[in-house]
Amino acid sequence: MGYLLKPGHSLICRADRMPSPTSRRRGNHADPEPQAMLARLSIRDIVLIDRLDLDFASGLSVLTGETGAGKSILLDAFALALGARGDATLVRQGAEQGQVTAMFELPPKHPARTLLADSDIAADEALILRRVQFADGRTRAFVNDQPVSVQALQALGCMLVEIHGQHDARALVDAGTHRGLLDAYARLEDDADQVDTLWTARRQAADAVTQHRADVERAAREAEWLRHAVAELQKLGPEPGEETALADRRASMMQAEKVAGDLRDAHEAVAGTESPVPGLSAACRRLERRGVQAPGLVEPAVKAIDAALNALEEARGHLEEALRTADYDPHELERIEERLFALRAAGRKYSAPVDNLSALAERYASDLALIDAGAEKLTALEKAAAETDARFVAAARALSVGRKKAAEKLDKAVNAELKPLKLERAKFTTQIDSDAASPGPNGIDHVEFWVQTNPGTRPGPLMKVASGGELARFLLALKVVLADRGSAPTLIFDEIDTGVGGAVADAIGVRLARLGGKVQVITVTHAPQVAAKAERHYLITKDTMDKGRRVATRVTELAATRRREEIARMLAGAEITEEARAAADKLIRAAG
Repeated sequence: MGYLLKPGHSLICRADRMPSPTSRRRGNHADPEPQAMLARLSIRDIVLIDRLDLDFASGLSVLTGETGAGKSILLDAFALALGARGDATLVRQGAEQGQVTAMFELPPKHPARTLLADSDIAADEALILRRVQFADGRTRAFVNDQPVSVQALQALGCMLVEIHGQHDARALVDAGTHRGLLDAYARLEDDADQVDTLWTARRQAADAVTQHRADVERAAREAEWLRHAVAELQKLGPEPGEETALADRRASMMQAEKVAGDLRDAHEAVAGTESPVPGLSAACRRLERRGVQAPGLVEPAVKAIDAALNALEEARGHLEEALRTADYDPHELERIEERLFALRAAGRKYSAPVDNLSALAERYASDLALIDAGAEKLTALEKAAAETDARFVAAARALSVGRKKAAEKLDKAVNAELKPLKLERAKFTTQIDSDAASPGPNGIDHVEFWVQTNPGTRPGPLMKVASGGELARFLLALKVVLADRGSAPTLIFDEIDTGVGGAVADAIGVRLARLGGKVQVITVTHAPQVAAKAERHYLITKDTMDKGRRVATRVTELAATRRREEIARMLAGAEITEEARAAADKLIRAAG
């Protein structure tokens, strides 16, 4: 549970969303951990409070004072530090801003440390929440002097504090919190977590079945076309990069065809019918025969002609080699073109790049395999889903049995607390409606706390049946039974004893003191019987300042003598009599 504020404020925290200080201490043999608690509250320039520093301790603390002294201001200021909605009217007149700082002692394993770590906020033993309210309506929030969002401040506040009163006890009235409270009371958090985990696994298994069945059905509808496509693509046998390679080869062969024509023409000129080689050879032989007669004239020409013949022979060799290299099989070019055109036609047919055809063929083959093997896989998935569902159902039923047993114990314990609170004719009932046909992550149970205020009346939900005063006492009885289970470590009760007195007020005080043995309890009260049960007593007063020009709220921790006087005032009213002082002494001794 978290804390609820008076009308005009917006912060409501729910038990099923807030980790309790004990949520990680499950089992009967866990060692108790130190509790977090409010250690100091500092207020600056909030309404009638100009400067206030209050130190708190564990156990039960009470705040008393005359009507109008500023108790509501104090609670509103505290709520601001916990993330409540800001309000410019909270700033003291004449001040530019107000500020509230709440310092908490934070044990090493408190869940708030996880939230701090996730937000990269350093935390030693102390956790300091600070809220600045500006006169123009703006606010700023800080955790350990690091700026944070108001939402982060609220999240931490919900882990640390609950504020309860006659009309703002929705944390318990809200039926959405009751299941979590019952689980915390019964130490069933591990079982509830298991059910939640199985619910997730159950949903995932069901989703897998649904998805696979849809895939199989889709593939089955396309089976004939798929078989045709797979057969065609497998016959074609496309390979990645094949199109580019074929296109390059085709272009190369077509270019080689053009070059080969010129090579043949050149070869014809060098070695064909029109070749100059025969004529040059004959001329060279004639000159060689004349060389004996005139060697000086003939030899240079013979050498030149011989060089020309050698050059022509070399050219012929190069041309013949080039022709052999450029030679191609026209049928090969035809085959290449047919292959290339077939690949590109398939790409157009299946609306895919040619390079993707092989992957497409594999996907189509996979779809066909899904059709062929889908029924077998679907059967396996359905079996796994059924097994997961069976585990969930078994765990949910076991959890339901545990909840119902715990509900009987809770009802008995709460009803035992009602008689001293003058609700002896009332009856508290944990209503559990189980519906296996409508399960959820929390199991099969809907849990709600009901009351019957008088015999013969119709029982119903807390908020609908109980009056304000009755609701406060039901709340107190329930909190006493729950103690520190599913609870914030600091509980604040705002005048839950209004309209009662005598034995009822005394019973309220006894139960608040019992609560103070488990968690930190701070209560605003008008009942001397409650005040007498406190370990610490704070008096709220309104004093005049600046020669009567303004008033300021003051809070003072009372020593024994002044505490007796304050309790006597609460008993007697305006004039404190010796009888009232004697009665105060009696109340204090009885509490002690």
